[in-house]
Amino acid sequence: MRVAIATVQVPFIRGGAENLAKGLFGALQRAGHEVDQVTLPFRFVPLSEVERSMAQWESEDFTQLNGYTPERVICLTFPTFYLQHPNKVSWMLHQYRLVYDLWGTEYGAGFSEMPEALPLKQNVIQKDTKYLQGFRHNFTIAKTVSQRLEAFNGIASTPLYHPPLGAEAFYHQTAQPYIFCPSRLEKLKRQDLLIEAMRHVRSPVVALIAGDGGHRPALQQLIEQYDLTQRVRLIGRLSDAEMRAFYAQSLAVFFAPYQEDYGYITLEAMLSQKPVITCTDAGGPGEFVIDGETGAITEPRPEAIAAAIDALHGKPQQALDWGRAGRDRYHQLNISWDNVVQQLLTA
Repeated sequence: MRVAIATVQVPFIRGGAENLAKGLFGALQRAGHEVDQVTLPFRFVPLSEVERSMAQWESEDFTQLNGYTPERVICLTFPTFYLQHPNKVSWMLHQYRLVYDLWGTEYGAGFSEMPEALPLKQNVIQKDTKYLQGFRHNFTIAKTVSQRLEAFNGIASTPLYHPPLGAEAFYHQTAQPYIFCPSRLEKLKRQDLLIEAMRHVRSPVVALIAGDGGHRPALQQLIEQYDLTQRVRLIGRLSDAEMRAFYAQSLAVFFAPYQEDYGYITLEAMLSQKPVITCTDAGGPGEFVIDGETGAITEPRPEAIAAAIDALHGKPQQALDWGRAGRDRYHQLNISWDNVVQQLLTA
């Protein structure tokens, strides 16, 4: 089958969306399909650029691409949903969250207060609903995303899980006394919760926060403010091999973003046989972590997170058992690219 993957590119920013597109591309090729990725740049600011991107994708007709006719088009990201093709499915990473669940919250970066934001919000919701209703089938990457789509647009969809990049390379080693927290350093990822928690941790455990991003200066300031330089370290961006090694030797992995769409970090921890500490409002991680069996799901309060860390340090066999249970749960969920390809192409 000839397949076109439609997505956007945010210049100089790479993350889960790029890894997903790369993984899907490779899986389709391995399955013997002819595949290409079609993309356009996306700019967050000014807001007129968002409108322009929407209009660009609305004018795109994928029925013919330089004389080639894709038999299936898979739309991954806003606003690719607006392109024209008679046989398209969505596999939605997330919608334009600033006009949906982040609207008016502390994580919306003041977006809702901009005078031009409300007309954009209304336009996005109207167009999303109109075009997604015309798809052959709507998939999402997780139940969290499906629940938003149902709540805001009244559209049913099917969650479809996929493996993290390089899933087969993760491994397990004897735990060392540190909590590992890898992610982009931004407010939405809430690394500050872990830093705050370390003020209350009684056991001899340190927190290692990996990654880079615009929130790094604020996190460093928080560490210094609470005199935690010996207990919390920002270790920067890691290579893939370094990342796997830090996972492998951690006591546990902390990952508690606000309403995460999916969260590769949860799955990478499970593949490394490490328990995950997350929070009740973390979204995607809560679809995988079972409280008291594969990790701990706490209230998003520093004291509750600290108690979970201390409990795992005090019961190393329990931490080991939870990690193994997490690995087993990953495999029970049939998280595979073969399943993804079959679902997307036969819908």
